[in-house]
Amino acid sequence: MHKRKICVVTGSRAEYGILRRLMSAIKECPELELQVIATNQHLSKLQGETYKEIERDGFTIDYKVYMADDDAPDNANTTAKSISRGVAGFADAFDVLKPDLMLILGDRYEMLAVASTALIYKIPIAHLHGGEITEGAFDDAIRHAITKMSHLHFTSTEAYRKRVIQLGEQPDRVFNVGALGVENVLKNNFMSKEEIEQSLNFQITDKCFLCTYHPVTLSNMSSETQVLHLLEALNDYKDYHIIFTYSNSDTNSQIIIKRIQEYVDRNEGRCMFIPSLGQRRYFSALKYMTAVIGNSSSGIIEVPSFDIPTLDIGDRQKGRTAADSVIHCGYSTEEIREGLNKVVAYGHKTIDNPYYKEGTCDAILKVIKTYPLENLVQKHFYDINQ
Repeated sequence: MHKRKICVVTGSRAEYGILRRLMSAIKECPELELQVIATNQHLSKLQGETYKEIERDGFTIDYKVYMADDDAPDNANTTAKSISRGVAGFADAFDVLKPDLMLILGDRYEMLAVASTALIYKIPIAHLHGGEITEGAFDDAIRHAITKMSHLHFTSTEAYRKRVIQLGEQPDRVFNVGALGVENVLKNNFMSKEEIEQSLNFQITDKCFLCTYHPVTLSNMSSETQVLHLLEALNDYKDYHIIFTYSNSDTNSQIIIKRIQEYVDRNEGRCMFIPSLGQRRYFSALKYMTAVIGNSSSGIIEVPSFDIPTLDIGDRQKGRTAADSVIHCGYSTEEIREGLNKVVAYGHKTIDNPYYKEGTCDAILKVIKTYPLENLVQKHFYDINQ
C-alpha cells in the first residue's frame, strides 16, 4: 500500500513549536509517511541553529534548505535574495522527496518560497492559519498569496474560514479547526519553576515579564526607534525580571537584537536574553509571568490560555481576533508605559480564548489522511454570490 507522503516545512522555532504534535501524529499514522524540511532560521547560527531541537525531539530532517545568510547586511536586499535561495533549494528538495502533499503554516517569506515552488511542481498544499489579518507586516500579503496557492485550508476561527472562502476558495476545502498552538498548551508537559530557573540560570520572581519584539516590516518608524521606546518604558519597572527572546529573521531584526542585548548587559541579573526557549520551556515559563510584552502572534493566540494579559505593541498584529486580555498600544514610550500599567493592573483571571477548539490536531490529521488528492491542484474560483 502506498503511504501518503506528507512533507512538513518549518523555518522558525515558533512555527515548529506549533507543528510538533501534528508532526508526531503524522509520523505515528500507519497510512502516512512524514517528510521534514528544515529551512531559514533553523539553519542560522545567529538564530541558534534550532534544527537541533527538531532532531532532539526524534524527527529525521529529510532535507535542509539554506536561506539565511548570517554574514549579509540585514536589509530588504538580503531578505529578497533569501527567498530566491529558498526557491532553488525547495526545487532540489522536491526532486528528491516527491511529496504527495505539502503542509505549511502561516505567513513568513520562507513559506512564500515553498508555496511558489510547490505550485510549479503541481504539489498540493495544506495551509494552516490562513484568512488572518496582520496589517503591520508584509506577512499579511504573503499569507493571502499562500492561500491562493494552497488547496486545503485549516483556519483558526470561523471568521477566518469565511475570509478564506471570500478569497475564492471552495468551502468544502476550508476547515475551521482552531489553533494548534492553543491545543498544544493543554497537552504540554510543564516544567516546575525550579527546573525552569535552573535551566535558564535565571530567577523567576513574582513580578516577571516575557518579551519578544519582531520587526514591523511595513512601518515608517525604524525598528531601532521602536525597540528603544519599549526599553525606555521598561526602565519604569526596575522591580520586574524580564526574559527577552530573539526576534525572527525579518529585515532589521539584527538591530533589535543588538539594542536588547545592550539593555540586558546593563541590567544583568534582572534581565536575560535567549535565542529560543523551546516550546516546553516557553509554555512552562508563561505560567509564572505577570504578562507577555511585544508583538508576536503567540501573545495573541496562545498566551490567553494561561490566564495572563498580553501587551501587543504597534501594528504588526493589527486586525487579528484577540481575547479581552490582549491590551493594544502604540509605539511611543508614553503609550507603552500606559499599556504596561494596564497589563500589570489586569492580574490573573480566567480568559476565554477565541482560538481554542477541541480536537484540532485530530481534525487536521483526518483531512490530510483521507481527503482525495486527485484533481486537487486544478482549482475553481468560488464566487461568494453563487
